[in-house]
Amino acid sequence: MDALDPSNWNRSMNTFRSIVLIAAVVAAGLQAGTYYVWACAVIPGVARADDHTFVTAINHMNHAIVNPVFMLTFLGTPVLAAAAAVLATPSSRPWAVVALALAIATVVVTFAANIPLNNALDTGAHHPASARAAFETAWQWWNALRVLTSTGALIGLAGALLRA
Repeated sequence: MDALDPSNWNRSMNTFRSIVLIAAVVAAGLQAGTYYVWACAVIPGVARADDHTFVTAINHMNHAIVNPVFMLTFLGTPVLAAAAAVLATPSSRPWAVVALALAIATVVVTFAANIPLNNALDTGAHHPASARAAFETAWQWWNALRVLTSTGALIGLAGALLRA
């Protein structure tokens, strides 16, 4: 009968909520860090290269990043944020809902802007100067937006965790 005791149920639910929120914070942090590193190191580093090297390097990185580990956090962040919003306490729910919206926004920006730019760079590799010119500034702008949305999602999930 202990399993039916409401205090056991509450403890179990609180533990599960905490695990989901911690996982969501970690996933969001990894995502925000990914976009931040691209903005602060990867793009500035390859920007120093000639057009052919720039296009080749970015294309190699864009192909390499599509892997199970990255996809786990890329798609896992909005899924975990949604679970956090559903499981949230009344005081933490607004934070989790905002985090969910920002995590979804990050995915939308990626699919609507960054991936099409990546694909155009890949198909334009035989004309590196024009491919780079069409890619570099636009991609940096959209990535900066992802830095903001993913960092906002991280802050929202951390806020929800602190209020859970």
